[in-house]
Amino acid sequence: MQLCLTFSYIGYETQTVAIKGRTQINVTLKESSQMLEEVVAIGYAKVKRKDLTGSSVSVGANDLKMSPVSTAAQALAGKAAGVNIVQQSGAPGSEINITVRGGTSITQGTQPLYIVDGFQMENGLQNVDINDIESIDVMKDASATAIYGARGSNGVILITTKSGKSGKTEVSYNGFVSFDHLGKKLDLLGVEDYVKYQYEFQLLRSNQSSFANLFGGNINDADFYTGAYSRIHDNYGSREGIDWQDEVFGSTGITQNHNVNITGGTEKTKYMISYNYTDENGIMAKHGYQKNSIRAKVNHELWKGVRFDFSSSLQMTKVEGGGSLGGKLKQTILQPVTGGVQFTNEQMLSQDLSDAYSDMPGADNYDINNPLLDNEAIDQEKYTRFATVNAGIEIDIIKNLTWRTAASYMWQQVREDYWDNGSTRQADANQSPYGYGYRNNDEKYSWQVTNTLNYAFDLDDHAHDFNILLGQETWYTESMNLDNEYRKFTDGNFGLNDVSMGEPYTWKSGKSREGLVSVFGRLSYNFKERYLFTGTLRADGSSKFAKGNQWGIFPSASAAWRISEEAFLEDVDFLDNLKLRVGYGTAGNNNVDNNMYATSYGSGHYGINGSDYITYVPGSTLGNSNLKWEKTTTTNVGLDISVLGSRVNLSVDFYNNESSNLLIKNKIPTSTGYSDQYQNIGAIRNRGVELVLNTTNIRTKDFTWNTDFNIAFNRSKVLELYGNKETNYFIQDYESRMGYKIEVGKPLGQFYGLVYDGIYTTDDFVQQPDGTYMLKDGVPSLKGFDRSQVKPGDAKYVPQTGEVDENGNPVWSTNDRTVIGSAAPKFTGGMNNTFRYKGFDLSVFMNFSFGNDVFNMSTQRFIGPYLSNQNSLAIMNNRFTLIDPATGKEATDLVRLAELNPGQYGDDIMWNISQNNKTAISDHSSYYIEDGSYLRFSTITLGYTFPKAWIQNLKLNNARVYCTLNNIATITGYSGYDPEVSAEGGALTPGIDNSSYPRSKSWVVGVNLTF
Repeated sequence: MQLCLTFSYIGYETQTVAIKGRTQINVTLKESSQMLEEVVAIGYAKVKRKDLTGSSVSVGANDLKMSPVSTAAQALAGKAAGVNIVQQSGAPGSEINITVRGGTSITQGTQPLYIVDGFQMENGLQNVDINDIESIDVMKDASATAIYGARGSNGVILITTKSGKSGKTEVSYNGFVSFDHLGKKLDLLGVEDYVKYQYEFQLLRSNQSSFANLFGGNINDADFYTGAYSRIHDNYGSREGIDWQDEVFGSTGITQNHNVNITGGTEKTKYMISYNYTDENGIMAKHGYQKNSIRAKVNHELWKGVRFDFSSSLQMTKVEGGGSLGGKLKQTILQPVTGGVQFTNEQMLSQDLSDAYSDMPGADNYDINNPLLDNEAIDQEKYTRFATVNAGIEIDIIKNLTWRTAASYMWQQVREDYWDNGSTRQADANQSPYGYGYRNNDEKYSWQVTNTLNYAFDLDDHAHDFNILLGQETWYTESMNLDNEYRKFTDGNFGLNDVSMGEPYTWKSGKSREGLVSVFGRLSYNFKERYLFTGTLRADGSSKFAKGNQWGIFPSASAAWRISEEAFLEDVDFLDNLKLRVGYGTAGNNNVDNNMYATSYGSGHYGINGSDYITYVPGSTLGNSNLKWEKTTTTNVGLDISVLGSRVNLSVDFYNNESSNLLIKNKIPTSTGYSDQYQNIGAIRNRGVELVLNTTNIRTKDFTWNTDFNIAFNRSKVLELYGNKETNYFIQDYESRMGYKIEVGKPLGQFYGLVYDGIYTTDDFVQQPDGTYMLKDGVPSLKGFDRSQVKPGDAKYVPQTGEVDENGNPVWSTNDRTVIGSAAPKFTGGMNNTFRYKGFDLSVFMNFSFGNDVFNMSTQRFIGPYLSNQNSLAIMNNRFTLIDPATGKEATDLVRLAELNPGQYGDDIMWNISQNNKTAISDHSSYYIEDGSYLRFSTITLGYTFPKAWIQNLKLNNARVYCTLNNIATITGYSGYDPEVSAEGGALTPGIDNSSYPRSKSWVVGVNLTF
């Protein structure tokens, strides 16, 4: 036996050297290029990273586990270039919007396709427990996604779950507890400022008595007006008000997550079973998220050349509070900070005083209920049950020729319950003093069968390597729903558990089905590890289109040149990989509504001669049998560079995605009997650059520092709308609060409204001999509004059309709306730094977005003047005041108004609170568009792995403890709770902060154990 020495060191390739007869040994270790040997999923197969020809990005289990969060989607945010992940709100269980390279549609779905262990699954990043994931591979260009044809146009996210290992049984436990707190408070009016505001508000509406009744004073007193401000200061200057944000969101939310994973087996049989429990309590009472899930996986070699695999999962979740906050945030922020002389703080907290406020003169529009009582009165839950079964058999027919048949079945049930016990104002409006509610049930199932034949062979001693894949796939799904609402319960003690106590108010049901039949093939060619080629062809037949248009054919091709393998670079020792990639392909969007090619009908009632007849009622949308696939064509050019033993790895991708035949609901002549029809009349383009950089900055025996950085730039452009018609844009409103303009030649996500031009200053007016003032000639005003009624401090807007009134003065109206911002960021990305010193590890992850605007609809709701309480934000302190504190009445002298408002020329001054400005809170205006750029310190994790010598007596193979700070700091100029928000999914109305549930800060303690 030859005596040898083995030399190994972290980050370097192991070398073994014979020592017989040698007195001196010189060894130079070669740095490892392990990253190039990583296996990446590409759809129905896996390849080494160095052999990739398409554009994809991978995130492994080690990267995911550094973020102790409830879902993998949250952990992936900022870690994958070109993948934009935005949680709709901070509420437990809230929906998450995921878009790859800007999406490929305007009005239809832009969610990517999720493939879990080879099978399609909805919301895979949320439905698969993060602890069960081995890797996530995101396929971004059509040359990579075309193998999935119709379903892959919006990108494909491949999730590979963990499998069993041969050897003794291994048990691992991962758990953490998180303590969550309100991440940020909005700056609101204090007690004295609030009462001053009320005085001015009511005085300008001649409701002085209403103010006196609520806050004190007698309007018949001689000093009621002249002493108003000093009296307010004396009575309320030191009075303690109610911090409603603290009352509603001041709880400490506790999240716990526990995962147990058992693996083991033999060379022939490997198994894995895992169980996960998550319980997340929100910072607001009765808002939470619970999940129980179990997953089992078995891989077994039946006999030589025949392998069988089986996996199944069962998951049950409950979202309490609806996953978003809805109106309760509005109720919280707009609550009076004090009850004046009428109500104590205790009364305000324990009673709903909205009716009492509404009965006061001048307050008949008061509509804000007590959020604590409303939250207590309402129960809202969403239950989801989800089960999957997957099985496959793989047969080696001959050497390198493998047949695989796999099948999957998925079942899902969703139940949404809403119950109001009858004590809210809404219950009173519904004439349901004992309660009302609804129960919605949705159930669906789907199955998938996939057959593939894979043949690999080589020629000339691996100079030419070929891989041929042929496949056939069938997918089918069916769903049913039953929705019922009940009112006027005669006894609410049983709630929805006994609906016989109530009256049915609305009821509806539905059923839908869809199917997809596909055949596909892929050829891969590798010449001496130097020239790589991949060609793919897939044909899909979809039930979503009429006969004659059901089939779509989607080809793609990509090639790569590993320049580093050329002879002229063989002496460049520091270069490990230099690869140029080029790809081109097409994909069709199948993420569209069912049966748009047909005219839908519903049932109705028709009375004739006192008799009630059931009849069919057509919908408002006319069917279109000529509808075709939305089609996306992608060109991608990429460059991969690895140097210094893979210590520096850089990937750069340039892409151009063009989507045509977009489905848009078009207005049609009402003479047809219908109002609109879906038509293929649109096209968009997304073009961008992505950069991914991985570096090992320091690597010594005891210390390493690694950096992962990614950044993505995407620019969208509308290429076509409505075919060859003159109309080249349409306007999409969001709750009549903000408009979006979708226009040919412009990007998606354009906010559309009036350009806010500050306020009228005293310089815009001329003093009249009678002591009043008048707007100067040439100063613009609202069309149709009496210019003599305009006041200093009123909001004004920029005229765009050049329209003038009868006297030649410029005016503005809704016709002057224009583009006022864009929800699309200029770039997004993230950076993670990982430090390791002996047993310690430290990870600091930051993600960022720059250049995107946010429609702050919350501000639009929280400032006045419209309702007496609609004035909560502290920015109202910087308003233009019309009231003279010396007289306690409205001033009309321009000189005095200028003295009272020295900051009137500033950019941050608010308009006055006269009734002239009550519509300013609903105008589509640029005032509510804010810069949503941010840099977030998302997670900071410090961990320690105990030496094996310390834990072996405890029968532990590994033990690690850690502490994490989540959302510890966000650098942003956005005035709302959080800039990373979007109330809606899809491309039509992005970037909306609609009273979103505040995002929490949290600190986490956790442990990883392996037995």
